[in-house]
Formats: sequence, C-alpha cells, structure tokens
Amino acid sequence: LFMMDGHKWRSMCSKISPTFTSGKMKIMYPVVVRVGEELTNVFAKMQQEDPVIEVKDVLARFTTDVIGTCAFGIECNSLKNPNSEFLVMGRRALTDIRLNPIAGFLLTSFPNIARFLGVKLTPDDLIEFYMRIVRENIEYREKNNIRCNDFFDMLLDLKNNKLLKSEDGQNISITVEELAAQAFVFLRAGYETSSTTLSFALYELAQHQDIQERARQEVLEVLERHNGELTYECMSEMVYLNQVILETLRMYTVLPVLNRKCLEDYPVPGHPKYVIKKDIRVLIPVGAMHRDPDLYPNPDVFNPDNFAPEKEATRDSIEFLAFGEGPRNCIGMRFGKMQVRIGLACLLKNFRFNVCDKTPIPMIYDTRSFTVSSKSGIHLRVDKV
Repeated sequence: LFMMDGHKWRSMCSKISPTFTSGKMKIMYPVVVRVGEELTNVFAKMQQEDPVIEVKDVLARFTTDVIGTCAFGIECNSLKNPNSEFLVMGRRALTDIRLNPIAGFLLTSFPNIARFLGVKLTPDDLIEFYMRIVRENIEYREKNNIRCNDFFDMLLDLKNNKLLKSEDGQNISITVEELAAQAFVFLRAGYETSSTTLSFALYELAQHQDIQERARQEVLEVLERHNGELTYECMSEMVYLNQVILETLRMYTVLPVLNRKCLEDYPVPGHPKYVIKKDIRVLIPVGAMHRDPDLYPNPDVFNPDNFAPEKEATRDSIEFLAFGEGPRNCIGMRFGKMQVRIGLACLLKNFRFNVCDKTPIPMIYDTRSFTVSSKSGIHLRVDKV
C-alpha cells in the first residue's frame, strides 16, 4: 500500500481501511490487552533482577507480539523469548533496509527504474520467511474454516472474493504475494513507530514526575470506574493519557519528513510568482513544524496541555502531522494509538519510571535510522508502584 499509486492504491486503500474502523478495533482490543498484561509480567520479572531497564527493546517486543497476532495471525512470544524468529526477522527487516539507502532512494524516487533494474529493498531470505508464514496461515485458516476478524482475515477476503476494482471497473483479487506485502507493511509501519512512541513517552514521563503522576491517577480512576478492567470504553476516558501520547508524537515525530506529489499546478498563497508544478515531489518537514514556536509555545518543553481539548478545538489540523493528513494519511492511526494507550496504561498502573545514570540526557539520535530513534536505547529506573 505504501508503494502503490493511483487507482490501485485507491482501490486497495478503500478495502483495507475498514480493518481499522472503531468496530474492528473493538474486536482486536482484547488481543492487545492480553499482550499488555504479558508486558506487565515481563517488566515485573526484569525489575526484580535489575531495576534499570532498557525499555526500548522490551517495548519493541510488545509491539511485535501485537502485530504478529493481528497482522499475521500467529503467536510470536517475543516478550517471553527475545530471540524468537519472528522478532529477529522483524528487526532485520528494518536494519537491512537502513543499510541499503541507495535501494531505498531508487524505490521511492524512481520506482519504474528500480523495477527495471530488479532492485529490492528486502533481502530474499526475509521475503521467503514472511511468504512461508503467510502461506501456512492461509492454508490453516482456509482448511479449518477459521475467522479471527483481524487484519489477516481482511486480506484473505481480498484474495478470495475479488473485492478490488481495476481501472476499467473489473473485479480483481490480490495475489498471495500482494497479501504478504500488505501484512509486511503492517509490521514495518507498526513495529517501530509504536514502540518508539512508547519509549519516548516513558523517557519524558521519567523526567516529569508531576505529569507521570497525573497520568497514572487518571488511569487508576478510570479503571476503578470499570471494576478494575481495562475495557475498550476506558480508552476514550483516558483523556490526559492521550494528550501525553500526542505530545510525545509532537516532540519525537517518528516520521519527521513526509513525501507527497503535487496533483496539479499550485500557486503558493501570497506568492503568485511561485508555482509548484504538477507531479513535483514535495517534502514536508513535519518534525520542524512540530518544534515551531509560532505553533507550539516553548516547543522543546514536554507539555501535554498542548493537546488539551480546548486547544485542539482551535488548532488547524495541518499543524499536527504525526499521522499525515489527507487521503494518504496513516490508515493504521487508530490501531497505533490503541496499542500505545494500552501499553502505557498497563505500565503506569504498575510501575513508576525515573531517570538513572544510563538515561541519555540530552537525547542522542540514531542518524542511520529511517525513523526518529535513540542511538543507545533508553535506560530508565523502574520501581513498583
């Protein structure tokens, strides 16, 4: 979906988007909560052995287990087993791509030339691994007539029922390879973005104990109203926790630059001599916009009140682009927010986070990473509440 364009993208997007409606989120919600509870257990065990924990790695294992279940329909057990094959391959899917910037440039900027030259962003053994998982899962679900109402089921429907439309209006299906590609994009898009957001949220909360305590109290009060259970309805009631997440995304915008193509000649408002020509690629410096003092006062200070309901009501939507904007915004936004909220709620309920000697202050970023990421991980002191 990320690499598609034109009619095929519109058709695919219209069929995949329903996977991320509120109704489908509610169906997948218990799965994420279950993994969140396992995350709590793993943190508790690690904390007993050593209160200083590198949280980025553990949270990456959490998001891997969530996405492995929802996108690939398999139990990854990455939280229990840091060396699980799915996690190792998931990391390679990111690191191998980072180490091949020329291929990435050709595929995103000159896709037709890249196809002609046979350029691949993903190594063959990774492709074979994910194809094997997808084929085995398809065979198992179809043979046993199993439906899980997850992302993988939606892709199976596209494969079996010819739900897509071609440019001439014909009903078409996706191939097994295209099915695997969409599941793989789910992994790539959700694995690092969500775990990075969780990590940076804890990093800032560890430095701002007052904000952390306010968020924790909200979580505990909401849980008390729901008999101690983290129900789907809890999510909408955790308003301040959502503000913490949005402020984290503002300060640590996972994708700091967006790439768009101009669909028609566009005179720049106020500057009629400057025209962005049709088909020109436009780079949008989202990370810089989110640190613009004209949009966010004291932009280098972590302040969840930037996203208080009354401030959001008066803010132009274009001023916050963590999930993009327009028809090509992040279709997995609801899912990403859901797993981050669940992860934070589970952790704040049970643990208090503080900085320690190993905490990188100021933050040192990994310049090789496609997304905003800490170079040395994020070490925090973790204590039970």
